[in-house]
Amino acid sequence: MISAVKASLEPIREKVTAGERLTAAEAESLWDESIDLHELGELANLVRERKNGNAGYYNINTHLNPTNVCVYRCIFCAFRADLREDRGYWMNDEQILERGREAVEAGSTEMHIVGGLHHQKGYDWYLNIIRILHDAYPTLHLKAWTPVEINWFCHLTKRSKLDILTELKEAGLGSLPGGGAEIFHPEVRDKICEHKADTKEWFEVHRIAHSIGLRSNATMLYGHIENAYHRTDHLIRLRDLQDETGGFQTFIPLAFHPDNTKLAHIPKPSAAMSLRTMAISRIVLDNFPHMKAYWIMLGIGTAQAALAYGADDIDGTVRHELIYHDAGAETPEVLSVEEIQRLIREAGRDPIERDTLYHRVERDGATWRAAEAVAAT
Repeated sequence: MISAVKASLEPIREKVTAGERLTAAEAESLWDESIDLHELGELANLVRERKNGNAGYYNINTHLNPTNVCVYRCIFCAFRADLREDRGYWMNDEQILERGREAVEAGSTEMHIVGGLHHQKGYDWYLNIIRILHDAYPTLHLKAWTPVEINWFCHLTKRSKLDILTELKEAGLGSLPGGGAEIFHPEVRDKICEHKADTKEWFEVHRIAHSIGLRSNATMLYGHIENAYHRTDHLIRLRDLQDETGGFQTFIPLAFHPDNTKLAHIPKPSAAMSLRTMAISRIVLDNFPHMKAYWIMLGIGTAQAALAYGADDIDGTVRHELIYHDAGAETPEVLSVEEIQRLIREAGRDPIERDTLYHRVERDGATWRAAEAVAAT
């Protein structure tokens, strides 16, 4: 006899098994905690293995946050600083190139570059970061600048997004990260980050980036003041743009870390909430090739478990990450390749190193080359 919970999930199970798309109403119903988390995970795992088999992807990467000084005061952010604060900083060319050298010597294939919007630094400073790194280390893929930063560059220069993105690409920009998405619905976005680039601007930047051949990721910050409706709305908007452009590679659900923010009274999302979010995201975003369990934010154990709840990627070594550690992340500041591979194997998956664009990496120490593309559907 089918239980009431199983019965409520059965129509969705039939659609997912048949490869049919869920409606927004069906997607929203999955946030109800009466829906068994493990059964939801089984459905997400079905989609995950249909797309990516038993692979557990990772990369060797490093982060660069060139400044924490920022004109915006988003209430969920613990990273930003005022210009005159002791903790405020900005990096010069020598420091930036040293970070690039360290990354290459460690065998990194990617540098992830995001930071604050420093009101005393012009657009040329941000452009120069890409140019000098690419000129000095051309094999290092530069994944840089969220739509929030791109929109700021347009504000500074009075130039179009297409002009800015084209110039950055010519300077060596390889792809865009997924940050700055937070929650798209204005009921939430206007409260947590009211002054920075809005949802329309975020989507326009990615749409234009995709049109000129730049791939990108997408994120969602969950576990703060949003609810199931807002999360569902966020996912459906992303699915619609992916239908239009096909330019997104990976979706990364980001668990909110409240420490040292203006929302410090809110508890961190539970592991169960994080696994439910991953599973629903995998089921709803049927046109996204990959789902990433970002171990920095989830914690290592939850990230491992997420590999059975829809995720096929655990991110990478992640040297020098500051933004989420400033907000109370207790995860290590870096993981070795051996540790990452062990975590993936413990989760029952096959560790596969990939580059930013999901080509398999063949490696001899710090020397590497991209092999064939990963065949995700």
